[in-house]
Amino acid sequence: MTSRNSRSTRRRTVVGFAIVLAVLAVFTVRLVDIQVVNADANVQQAMTLGYGVERTVNGTRGSIVDMYGNVLAGTVTRYDVQIDPSTTSSTVSQKQSDGTTASIGWSAAAAQIASILGKTPADVEKVVSDALAVNPKSQYAILAKAVDTDAYTKLSALGLPYLSFPTHPVRTYPDGAVAGNLVGFVGSDEQALAGLELSQQSCLQQTNGVVRYQRGKDGVMIPGTEETTPAVDGGTVTLTIDRDLQWYMQQLIAEQVQKRAAVSGTITVVDIKTGDIRAAAEYPTVDPNNINATAPEYWRSHIFTDTFEPGSTFKALTASMLIDSGTSTATSTASVPGRITFPNGATVVDDSNHRTELYTLAGVLMDSSNVGASILGSQLAPDVRYGYLQKFGIGQGSAVGFIGEAKGDLPPVSAWDRQKIYDTTYGQGLTTTVPELLTAYMAIANGGEKIPLKLVQSCTASDGTVTTPAEPAATRVMSTDAAQQVTDILENVATQGPLAKAVSIPGYVLAFKTGTGQQYDAATGGYKVGAYFTTLIGFAPADNPQYLVAITLNEPQTITSSAANAEGFQKAMTQVLKTYRVLPDDAQPVTLPKFG
Repeated sequence: MTSRNSRSTRRRTVVGFAIVLAVLAVFTVRLVDIQVVNADANVQQAMTLGYGVERTVNGTRGSIVDMYGNVLAGTVTRYDVQIDPSTTSSTVSQKQSDGTTASIGWSAAAAQIASILGKTPADVEKVVSDALAVNPKSQYAILAKAVDTDAYTKLSALGLPYLSFPTHPVRTYPDGAVAGNLVGFVGSDEQALAGLELSQQSCLQQTNGVVRYQRGKDGVMIPGTEETTPAVDGGTVTLTIDRDLQWYMQQLIAEQVQKRAAVSGTITVVDIKTGDIRAAAEYPTVDPNNINATAPEYWRSHIFTDTFEPGSTFKALTASMLIDSGTSTATSTASVPGRITFPNGATVVDDSNHRTELYTLAGVLMDSSNVGASILGSQLAPDVRYGYLQKFGIGQGSAVGFIGEAKGDLPPVSAWDRQKIYDTTYGQGLTTTVPELLTAYMAIANGGEKIPLKLVQSCTASDGTVTTPAEPAATRVMSTDAAQQVTDILENVATQGPLAKAVSIPGYVLAFKTGTGQQYDAATGGYKVGAYFTTLIGFAPADNPQYLVAITLNEPQTITSSAANAEGFQKAMTQVLKTYRVLPDDAQPVTLPKFG
């Protein structure tokens, strides 16, 4: 028989156990409410009250590299040097080189910091004293911003507890001004502002991550509260540019601009078979590391954003349409005086006053006769010529789609007055751009097929996914036979024209044409007196075209005609053929007669 005392004890135990279970149930319900039901609200409240920490994890902006992977624009980690002024009055222990420790005061520490930062001890001490003067309990002051890894490593090794080193990414351009006008630049906040940095933002842009956690009143992280959203790095933009060739061409155009006392100049090199731009050099240029060292008007790429009257380089296009349409051949003739007034009253003159000659079409280009081009070119109706110019890409821009890229001004035929009907046969009364002119000459060199220019090869995302820019399909501008005849004519310009000796490269047959365009003066509404935009464009080897080079000079003074471009073109093409190991050819150019 169970005693009364035993029953009472069991009863008390059961009641106590029930109470404990009830308390545990309350705690469990409350815990579920806090950590599950209202978790988001409670986390937000903790963050608001200062018990939550949210730290940004910086992603890395993608790189811009050349065709071989050489970095033209990249991101490096830099360190700000922060100090807690309120604790500098304390003597701290510092590990010595021999492994022992020694006490060090603020003055001695300031001297060590200063020697690494390239400052004086007084400069460092002043930062601290100024901060304490404003707030005696100040815990924050900046000694230096964006120091490199070497300086950070040395400062960190000092072991000074009042120093801290928050990191942040900094955009850098390892080769300075090499391709600077193409690459562009970013602001101090890493926002893209110009060039490929801006146009390729969707590939280069990184996504920052974040780390969130809660901490107790002692500042220690509460286990299990950490949440991480990882950063995603930007992608890599691979260009068609050859960095080393780009560097050479920039040195060359700088030399030529200064030698010819020109305002500016450009050299562009294109792989004819692919349309890849291997170099797009200009002077003046910009170093994206220090854009303020260059006038703002040269922060952009003038190759892509400037238009100009092409002058006699257009005579090759006129010859192309005449031959392709069956209107003329390379040896078709016309009686060409040094000056002519057409029945509608339009007047055209040649640079030199010569007697009337029976020029062939080839001879018109060899001697660059405006009168001859206008007589033969006007055999085609204006609307037919307009259609050909559109097919060549004049007024269409290029497939590159460079930021701020210009398009030439090709007026509709309805806007061609009596003079423009003839001027357009030899490159006046309209404008073009370097990319448009390159595209047109590539069509001649490629057997009549126009292929798109290309500057960006691909974008490689941080996960390895590779995408390539969409580009238009190749189109046929003229027949293969017509293209070959025009190539033959341009070969004869190179062998019989006035610049034959100045531009020749031993072992190679070239094909080129020059152009001297007048400069429009917006102030007067007419042309500037004695100011010209000169061009020389051509390809080699002529029998199997591999590379196309165009050199332009804006208002050369020592020589005002396109002869100013001859030396630069010869050096540029020589370097291109050497760089890509293009073998000399044994082909002999077809000799065409200048006169009938």
